[in-house]
Amino acid sequence: MATVDPDEIVPFPEVPTEASPTSSSDQIALDQPPKLKGRHKILQSLQRISSSPTLARRNRSASTGYRRDGKASLSCVSLSQSSYSPCPSNGSASQLYGGLNGRPTTPGPTGSHTPEDDQEGNSRIRFVFDSPNGPQSRKVALPTELRPGSRGSPLASSELRSAPKTFDFWGKIPIELGMLIFSYLTPKEIVRCSSVCKWWNKMCYDGQLWSNIDTTDYYRDIPSDALMKIIMSGGPFIRDLNLRGCIQLRDKWLNESEKITASCRNVVNFSLEGSRIDKTPMHYFLLRNERLEYINVSGLDSVTNSAMRIIAKSCPQLRILNVSWCAGVNTTGLKRIIKACPKLTDLLASEIRGFDDKELPLELFKRNTLERLVISRTDITDETLTILMHGVNPEMDVLEDRAIVPPRRLRHLDLHQCSELTDKGAQSLIHNVPDLVGLQLSGCTELTDDSVVPIIQTAPQLTHLELEELENLTNRTLTELANSSCAPFLEYLNVSYCEALSDPGMLAVMKNCPSLQFIEMDNTRISDLTLAEASFRVRKRGYDEKLPQIGLRMVIFDCPNVTWVGVKELMSGNTRLPRPRKVPEAVSMVTQTINMDGTSESTPMITSSITPPPPPALYPNHIIQVKCFYGWQMTVDEHTKRVLRGDLAAANRLERKWSDYMVATEEAGAAGAGARRRRRRAREAERIYNDDDDDEEAYGFGGMLGGRRRARSGGSCTVM
Repeated sequence: MATVDPDEIVPFPEVPTEASPTSSSDQIALDQPPKLKGRHKILQSLQRISSSPTLARRNRSASTGYRRDGKASLSCVSLSQSSYSPCPSNGSASQLYGGLNGRPTTPGPTGSHTPEDDQEGNSRIRFVFDSPNGPQSRKVALPTELRPGSRGSPLASSELRSAPKTFDFWGKIPIELGMLIFSYLTPKEIVRCSSVCKWWNKMCYDGQLWSNIDTTDYYRDIPSDALMKIIMSGGPFIRDLNLRGCIQLRDKWLNESEKITASCRNVVNFSLEGSRIDKTPMHYFLLRNERLEYINVSGLDSVTNSAMRIIAKSCPQLRILNVSWCAGVNTTGLKRIIKACPKLTDLLASEIRGFDDKELPLELFKRNTLERLVISRTDITDETLTILMHGVNPEMDVLEDRAIVPPRRLRHLDLHQCSELTDKGAQSLIHNVPDLVGLQLSGCTELTDDSVVPIIQTAPQLTHLELEELENLTNRTLTELANSSCAPFLEYLNVSYCEALSDPGMLAVMKNCPSLQFIEMDNTRISDLTLAEASFRVRKRGYDEKLPQIGLRMVIFDCPNVTWVGVKELMSGNTRLPRPRKVPEAVSMVTQTINMDGTSESTPMITSSITPPPPPALYPNHIIQVKCFYGWQMTVDEHTKRVLRGDLAAANRLERKWSDYMVATEEAGAAGAGARRRRRRAREAERIYNDDDDDEEAYGFGGMLGGRRRARSGGSCTVM
């Protein structure tokens, strides 16, 4: 019998079956395993304990002993639940099979195997070997429950049924994030999103989204029921409530005023200008909102002195009050608010009766908290205006002949259309309004240079000045305005219908007021010189690569001395660019060489031939927008559009065609010889002016710079 190497695993013979019977001499009895010696005896008693909890849960026994023969690995443990029968082995079979049992091996027939062995936790090793019938697979199969099922199998269908559902983003998102997302939408978009689903409807009508309700953009399109739902949803979250022009809420205010006022109790800014509301709902709302700081009830007939009394009683935090054109309010109700609201800074009371009374101006003088006072179209007189500025019986400065009183904090004062004011009352503003920014004296026809000039000289921060319809003003006012300390800051000037003003005064204003943005001088005696100076001053604001913007708006219609030439100068100035620098050309140098025979030769040598890239396109920073004679206005507006979009070439073409048309029209209207020729030329200029000029190649590349127009062929090439 051949000697067996103990370190080598010998392939087991085939297990005898009924189909292939074997002789009894080939069978190896496993009843009495041979005794082991040396290290095999030591390895017989060793075990490897598995640390995998998965195998423990699957009722697997500990791993087999360590083998170093290289023909089998420790990981070759069968994970399948199917049982297998032990194979006959050589003398080392007890080491690999029975030697790992905790109890002694019981004798049994060859090839027999009982399922109780697996249930007792005995380790089993699957031997990987080559059988006489062919090589067997060296891979270990996965357990049945871990194997992927084929299509159509019960296992695969159960897996499909148990597949995870799609993640519900809006269902799982926190409510705070959902509110943050909806806060970026406009009110129209929020209302549209409310019809998507119930969850979105709940989110869209959450009060946190409606802390600011401003119906300025959609008050014509939203019905009263939807607007009421928004207001009731906002409830205590509403801080800014602007219902300007919502006339559809009149019935809601009348029938559901209790519900609205009970829900909205934290409003800070409240505006009902142009809407319709009765007295009772108005009073309820004012009584239940003690935090009101801004109230705008302009033009409401339901607002009376009783509403002013409620405001004075329940709104101590009031800062801005607008009761202009409220026929039921007079200075008696305003007097209570002035006394009860110490934080009042803005009072807008146009067309309010009773300003000829001395009590209200005296209260305003004592408070001295107003920064904005609008009392236009009122019956204020010189005496009441003096009390408003100086008080009663003030201490007088003998040297300067003016009252010694604390300066007023007014920044905006509107006295336009106060027909009873004269120079005597207006002079009370001198030295008393140092912080004045905006002053409106339009329509006070009795004012002259004697009162307007000192006011301008003592208001160093003045930026807005309206002197419309002051027919007694002269160029002295404009000259003093240009030389005053407020000239660098002046932005808005209105001198319309001041027929005594002309070029000398306006030229000084154009030169010394670089921040001017809007000027109205229609129905004055200015001429084209003022327009040319304005164009020059605006071009001084510089050029860059950005598209131009409107820097100065001018109103010059009905000025008899302004002609189309001045308007053309404005249009030309809007497209005029600085002259480009000369491009350096190649510089050559002549060198002289002396030969041996005494003759000399001159050789030209190019020292530089660098051609810089073309400069980027430049545009003026600011241009002038003009409102002029209605017959020229359409052309001027189209020219301005082209300049604003950066198409200076098209603007220049339009300007030249309009200029040719105007010249031809004037020539056609002239009498004398050649009238027919001039009229024919006028018709041709009108035809060219009315032609479509969208073709950018009409004037070539030099169209913007005034180049010659290219000729056009009548037909295509016959060869091509």
